[in-house]
Amino acid sequence: MAKVGSSHLSASGGFITFGVMDVTKMEYNTTRQYLTMREYGRHVQRMVDHVKTIQDPERRQRNAQAVIELMGFLNPQLKNMEDFRHKLWDHLFLIADFDLEVKSPYPIPTRESLKAKPQPLPYPKRHPRYSHLGKNLELVLDKALKEENPEKKLGFANAIAYYMKLAYNNWHKELIYDDAIQSELDNITNGQLTFTNTPYIKAYRHQPEREMGRGGYGKGRGKYRPQGNGRPNRPGGNFKKKRY
Repeated sequence: MAKVGSSHLSASGGFITFGVMDVTKMEYNTTRQYLTMREYGRHVQRMVDHVKTIQDPERRQRNAQAVIELMGFLNPQLKNMEDFRHKLWDHLFLIADFDLEVKSPYPIPTRESLKAKPQPLPYPKRHPRYSHLGKNLELVLDKALKEENPEKKLGFANAIAYYMKLAYNNWHKELIYDDAIQSELDNITNGQLTFTNTPYIKAYRHQPEREMGRGGYGKGRGKYRPQGNGRPNRPGGNFKKKRY
C-alpha cells in the first residue's frame, strides 16, 4: 500500500511525522461517477444515490422531500421561474437516472419526454408582390377590394393612401404629391380604389445647426466672449488682485 507523509527534523535530532495519506484511496473526478447536473454538485447526487438504496417507502419519500428542499436552496434563481417546484422534481428524477420510486405531486417524467426535441417552427414563406410596401399592406388591399360597403371601402382607401405616403416619406427626403400616390394605387388595384382625403405627412426639412450661445443668431454672445483687449470676459469684471 503506497503512503505519502510529511515530516521535519526536530530540535532533538529526531523526525516528527505530521500525517500519513493513503494514495490508493484518493478520488479523482476522472474516476468518479458522471455528474448529471453540475449545478447541484456531487453531494446532491450522492444523496440521491443514497435515497435510491432506502428500502422503507415512507423514509425514502421523506428523504426525497429533503433533497428537493436542498436543491431549491442551492438554486434560488429557480424561484423566479413559473412552477419551479415542478422543475425541481424533474431534476430529481433526472439525477436519479429515472430509477427512483417516490410519489411526486407532478407527472413523473421519462427519459424520452425530457430528451425529446421540439418540433421545428415553420418559417413563413411569403413573397409580397409589392416589396416596397410590405406584405401587410397587400393583405389590407385584398380585404379592401373584397369589401362591399362603399363607406368602409372608402375608409380602406384613405388608410392605404396614408400608409403609402408615410412609407415613401420614411425613405425619401423629397416631397411626394397625392397624384403620385393615386397613380400607384391605380396601378396596384386596377383603378378600384380611390381616396378622397389628403393624407398629411410631415415632410423632411433640413434644420440648420445653430451656434451655441445666449442671444442673437451666430453672434457668439457667450459668457467668456473675448473683449477688445483680447482677454476673456471672466466673472467679476475688471477685478485686480490686491498686493500686500
